[in-house]
Amino acid sequence: MSEQKPKTDLEKKARELLKERGVTLEDIGELVYYLQSPYHDHLSMDVCIENVDKVLSKREVQNAVLTGIQLDVLAEQNQLMSPLQETIATDEGLYGVDEIIALSIVNVYGSIGFTNYGFIDKQKPGILKQLNDKSTGECHTFLDDIVGAVAAAASSRLAHSEAKDEELD
Repeated sequence: MSEQKPKTDLEKKARELLKERGVTLEDIGELVYYLQSPYHDHLSMDVCIENVDKVLSKREVQNAVLTGIQLDVLAEQNQLMSPLQETIATDEGLYGVDEIIALSIVNVYGSIGFTNYGFIDKQKPGILKQLNDKSTGECHTFLDDIVGAVAAAASSRLAHSEAKDEELD
C-alpha cells in the first residue's frame, strides 16, 4: 500500500512537515491499529495507513497540521511573545489551545473520534510517547495532539467503513 499523491500544495506541505518533524504515516497507522485492532480480527497495517492517508487529504486537517507545527517551530526558535513563548515551550498543563486544534480534526469522521482521541491522548502509545519526551529539546506541544487526533479520526473512518454505515470518500 502506498500513500496517495498529494492533490494540493497545502496537502503536500502538511505531509512534508509531519515527516520533517519525525512522524510517518506508518507511525500514525500504528496508532490506528492500537485503537482498532481489538474490534477487527483481521486488521492490517495497510488498511490503517489507508485511513490515515484519507484523513490527511482533508483541508481542515492540513490547516491544523500547518498551524500547530508552525507554532511548535516558533516556540523552538524562541520567536513567540512572552508569556505565550514559555507556555508553549513547556507544554503548560492548563494551556488547552493545542487540544482545541486537535479537536478540529477528531470529528471529521463522526463523534466517535472524540472518544478515540481522549483514550489515545491519555495512553500515549508509540510515536505519542516519543513526541511527549521533553528531554529532546524539541517542542511538540501541538504535534502530539495533532498526531493523536489524526489517528483518532482515521480510527473513526475505519469503524464507520467497517460498519458499512456510509460510503467513505
